[in-house]
Parts: sequence; structure tokens; C-alpha cells
Amino acid sequence: MARAAAPRASGALELEVFRALFASIAEEMGVVLQRSALSPNIKERRDYSCALFDDAGTLVAQAAHIPVHLGSAPLSVRAAMAEHAFAPGESVLLNDPYRGGTHLPDLTLVSPVFLPGSGARRPAFFVATRAHHADVGGAEPGSMAPCRDLWGEGLVIPPIVIERDGAFVRDALRLVLANVRTPDERRADLAAQCAANRRGAARVAALAARYGERRLARAARAILDHGERVMQALLARLPAGTWRNADVLDDDGMGARDVPIRVAIRIARRRAVVDFTGTAPQVDGSLNANPAITLSAVLYCFQCLAAGTLPPNEGMARPLSLVIPEGSLLSPRPGAAVAGGNVETSQRIVDVVLGALAKAAPRLVPAGSQGTMNNLTLGSATSARPFAYYETVGGGAGAGARRAGASGIQVHMTNTLNTPIEALEIAYPLRVTRSTLARGGGGRGARRGGDGCERELELLVPARAAVLSERRRSAPRGAAGGGDGARGANWIVRRGRREAMPAKFAVDLAAGDRIGMRTPAGGGYGRARGRP
Repeated sequence: MARAAAPRASGALELEVFRALFASIAEEMGVVLQRSALSPNIKERRDYSCALFDDAGTLVAQAAHIPVHLGSAPLSVRAAMAEHAFAPGESVLLNDPYRGGTHLPDLTLVSPVFLPGSGARRPAFFVATRAHHADVGGAEPGSMAPCRDLWGEGLVIPPIVIERDGAFVRDALRLVLANVRTPDERRADLAAQCAANRRGAARVAALAARYGERRLARAARAILDHGERVMQALLARLPAGTWRNADVLDDDGMGARDVPIRVAIRIARRRAVVDFTGTAPQVDGSLNANPAITLSAVLYCFQCLAAGTLPPNEGMARPLSLVIPEGSLLSPRPGAAVAGGNVETSQRIVDVVLGALAKAAPRLVPAGSQGTMNNLTLGSATSARPFAYYETVGGGAGAGARRAGASGIQVHMTNTLNTPIEALEIAYPLRVTRSTLARGGGGRGARRGGDGCERELELLVPARAAVLSERRRSAPRGAAGGGDGARGANWIVRRGRREAMPAKFAVDLAAGDRIGMRTPAGGGYGRARGRP
């Protein structure tokens, strides 16, 4: 079959054409994953990410999915490449946080793309999906409760071949499913990831058939080089100097309070060094964040300030260097618990880094947003209907120089949706008793911060509940004289009595008990008129 004529495009136009083509592959993978999955966590909340990588495992294009997934995904792809020689038709599964993963519920599936032009000797590209599975074993249902070590959080999966020639590898799948509370749901969601990867690989192969493998490879290199130039241009616009900031996490759930994160950002000669010296040592609880998460958060902050709406790629990370002390909260030793590091510490890293950058470019950076993902898990393996429910609850976004903060949304390192009430009540033995905005919590100022949410669930069967949350003791900060946003709160209702709960806890609840939270609001920006 004759190869179709390629469009006569060059320079900037050709770059845009291939960037759009590559990004469309990742977007289409996401559609396949979302529509094929079984769990509400993936199908309704869209807690997944998809991306395309070159032959070295460098992120070339991603869909508009979840920042904390995608900034770290290249490290997982390269870990899979380092530990496995891919053959055509194979897919590798992993979740190990010390091999580029985020936390254990995020299962990453990596698949090679072999093209005829390379003689099928080695992959020309890779595609990957990362999806948050509602349970991966461990001490608590949902695999997201406060724990003291990694193994209590769930099953640790090094790079293993999970699929070969369109079928699951039987023993690998049996091992995974034997260690989770909801094996049928896990099998279905893994099958959806496999389907998404197959679609991505087929789309890359179709592009290679149309344009040629060499042209695709050149386009990938050009996209990465352009990403580097975009980041260098941003750094050239920012004033040279060292910009510092610090903030704290409320607690680690195991006794440590006011856990500090400190940063010094040195900007000079179109480069930036982001130094976290002075950050707290690793903690006993699950707030430890590995360097992959820290890299994701830092890259996200700088990408937010870059000009235009450029889809992020790993070339943008080239001008950035990170300094992270070994054994610290942001580079823990193997075995440390990390479930909350991915979802909570990542948000505080963003707060700290954006706060430092605000001193260099105050009108570009908004006030503090809710600073947490408000993680709630409920589950039971002993009831007649085993289930594992996981959700993150939106809150308030910080106001900026030009606009008020949005209310009731997810911010910064997550980009998921809420579970619709109808879908939640069909899928789980739960009833939603309250779901509304928490009016009036946004920080005051010339621009008002966004309001948080209130959400309360009633259990219809006995279950174990857990919460990992932040900004219950410290408030989201205002900017340029604006007021702080309201702090969040957690509670349970047992036998009609409401009991205030800490930021992080796990508890047994009976049928008829309720669990709820009010999420933090965003900070205000600027002084309101008539105020000093």
C-alpha cells in the first residue's frame, strides 16, 4: 500500500501539527480507558492519566489529565525499561513508589510501540496509562489510610509482565488479584488500561505508516527542544535572584505536627535550582513524598507560569534542577509510607513553590488554594457485598489579580471529578446525605477566594472509614493583602451524636453512621476597597 502524502508543513506549523497529533493519541487513550473501566473511581471520577514517550522513555505528549501522575510517569517508564527487555505485544505493570511510582493505588501500565522501520529490534515509542485503583490491599480498605510503612499501604508491584499478545499473563494477574479486596473490579480496570494502551500503540503505528518513523522521531525531538525553549523564556522573564518560602503540613497522623517544607529557588541564566534544604526529615506517617512526586509538583508550578497553553512535555524540565536532602520528607528511605505524600504533600509543595515564585512575579501567582485533596475511603471485605470506595472532594481555589477563585473544584496536582450521587449510590452501600458548597469561606480581598464544599455520607452496612486531609489546622494563605481562606473540618455522626475528627484518621463505623467533611476555601487576593 502506498504511503499517503505528508502535508507540506515546516517549522512552527509542523511542530504544532505533530504536537496536536501526539496529544490526540493520549486523549483517545483516556477515552478508551474511561469508557472501558468498571470502577466509578475511573469511569466517573476519571482518576487516570495517559501519555506518549519516545524510545528513551522521555515524555513527549500527554492528555489534560492529572499533573501528579504525569510529571512522575517518565520515571516509571524508564524503570520498566531498565528492568525488562520489551518484546512485541508485552505490557509491564508496576506501582513501586521507589521505581518512579506515586503511591500504591496508582497502577502504571507501560507498553512498547514497535514499528516496521526499526526492524522491530527495539521500541520506537512507548505508551503508558496510570490509573488509581480503589483498593490494592494493605491493612485498610481503599489502601489510603494512615500507615507507618509501605507494606501496610498495600501490594508493592515491581515491573512485571502483565499482558502478552492481548491476553493477561495468568500467574502475574493471579498474584495481583489475590492481594486485593475487590478482584473482579481490579481485573476489569486493568483490562481497560490494556485496551487503552493497545489503542495508543495502534495510533502511533498509523501515524508512522502515514508520515514515516524518522519524521515522527524528529517531531518528538523538536517538541522536547521547544518545551525547553519555552521554559528558558519563562526563566529569562523572571528576575534573577533567590526566592524563599516555607509552609507546614498539619500533621502526619502519627504524632508529628507542623511538618515544615522549605524551598529556595535560585534563578539565573535561564535556569532554576529548586532547593528543598531545611525540609523536615521523613515522618512516621504516610505523608512522605518520593522525588518523582516532588519533580511533578515543581514542574507543574513552572508550567503554570509559562506563556500560552503549551501541552507539557519533559523538555520543559531540562532547565530545572532539584536539590532534595536524602532521608527527608521529600526523599524518604525505601519502606517509608507514601500514600499521603502523593495526594497531600504534593499540594503543599505546590503551595510552597508558588509562594516563592510569587515574590519574583506577584501578579502571575494567585493566592493559596485549598491545599489538600480531602481523601475519603470506605470499604469492607467481610460484608455480603465487598466494596472499596475512594473519593477526593473539591474545595476553594485561590483568587488571582484578575479574577475571583472558583468554588468547589479540585486544584493543582489533581484534576479529577466528583462521583455523581446517582452513580455512587448505585455502586456502593452508601447514601449521600449532604453535598453542597460551604458558602462564605473564601478569603476576603479585592478578589474573593473560592468556597469549599460540604459532603456527608451515610453507611448502609458496617464499614471501615479513613480520611487523609490537610488545612484543618493551617489556613490557605491570601496574597497581596487578601485574607486567608477558611480551614476545613472532618466529623462522624454515631447514634445521632456528631464528633469532630482530626485531619487524618481511620475508624470503624456501623450501619446508619455518617461521615462528613467541610473542605478548605481559597485565599483572597488584594485588599478590599475601604480596608486598610
